Amino acid sequence: MSTTLKVLMFPFLAYGHISPYLNVAKKLADRGFLIYLCSTPINLKSTINKIPEKYADSIQLIELHLPELPQLPPHYHTTNGLPPNLSHILRRALKINGLKNIPAVKLFTSGVAVFSYFFNLTKKPEVEFPYPSIYLRKIELVRWCEMLSKYNKEGEEHDDGLAYGNMQIMLMSTSKILEAKYIDYCIELTNWKVVPVGSLVQDSIITDAADDDMELIDWLGTKDENSTVFVSFGSEYFLSKEDVEEVAFGLELSNVNFIWVVRFPKGEEKNLEDVLPKGFLERIGERGRVLDKFAPQQRILNHPSTGGFASHCGWNSAMESIDFGVPIVAMPMQLDQPMNARLIVELGVAVEIVRDDDGKIHRGEIVEALKGVITGEIGEILRAKVRDISKNLKAIKDEEMDVAAQELIELCRNSNK
Repeated sequence: MSTTLKVLMFPFLAYGHISPYLNVAKKLADRGFLIYLCSTPINLKSTINKIPEKYADSIQLIELHLPELPQLPPHYHTTNGLPPNLSHILRRALKINGLKNIPAVKLFTSGVAVFSYFFNLTKKPEVEFPYPSIYLRKIELVRWCEMLSKYNKEGEEHDDGLAYGNMQIMLMSTSKILEAKYIDYCIELTNWKVVPVGSLVQDSIITDAADDDMELIDWLGTKDENSTVFVSFGSEYFLSKEDVEEVAFGLELSNVNFIWVVRFPKGEEKNLEDVLPKGFLERIGERGRVLDKFAPQQRILNHPSTGGFASHCGWNSAMESIDFGVPIVAMPMQLDQPMNARLIVELGVAVEIVRDDDGKIHRGEIVEALKGVITGEIGEILRAKVRDISKNLKAIKDEEMDVAAQELIELCRNSNK
């Protein structure tokens, strides 16, 4: 490019969104773009050590200083630990109107299947969604309606949902290998350019681990190959007391090795012994590790002893598991997660633990799923499939990002005419 194209990036204020945006920033910088990555100081603090020295001139971090409201102090300028009752304030604080003569592109850190499902629902309500693998159960649909009703009451405009203002390209952190038919259907419904950028799992794993992490990895190294399940439900969802109990008994009764991350909302931290079933830690002994803090997810998924990932099916977590060739025990919680779970089941890389009509999970289903994935024949089938998909994703590597970068170049050229 004769003129350096500049891209200003505004990720949603969540740790889970910063990482894929940063990976896109690196890939665009490799192609000659100058990137300004804008977020709050608390989010950028977690980002600095993930930027290699070679990007010192091509990726610049811009601090976004939000108003220090009494109910929204700086340490809450991220979704990590943000009390649920404040989430709508943070969303409004980032509201940005369209800018004249600057082309707008949205990078979605999610799959396309969920978008095509809801676009079908809103644009063709009389037409049944043509891909029956993707659907919502009754309790999930009720929760979606409750969420939309809540936002309506708070006066939220849905320009983060199905109305995208001056957006001209949808960049999606997915691949045609995973969602070709859903990409095509989304384009058919919207007439927008829907451009997959490929997997956004970071290319190299951060190795400067804390001592606690090293102890955990050393412990994992004592376990047999594919014998251990990693259990984590993301940074923005917290299990109810009943769910904690069912997961605990499911892990105990399955007799598989495990690493389980149990998280609490900020300000509501508890001792693990007070939350877990009485005597649980003593009974599981060296078969498991229970953490109440961050775990090195990529290092765990990349370890040969890890044979499964019990996940909430947040899109980034699902993509990481696929990238590392680890089958998934799907336990979706909210938002797009149920449809992400249905997609990865359709792809043949996951089994789903089905909730009852009240949305509750039960230990019996957990035991069955864990045993199947770690010690059963279904686990071998899933493992072979997910490793095959991982291999195919790596084979095309940056081809989809090359296409996306060219689309951005053309967009900028056309906007300057």
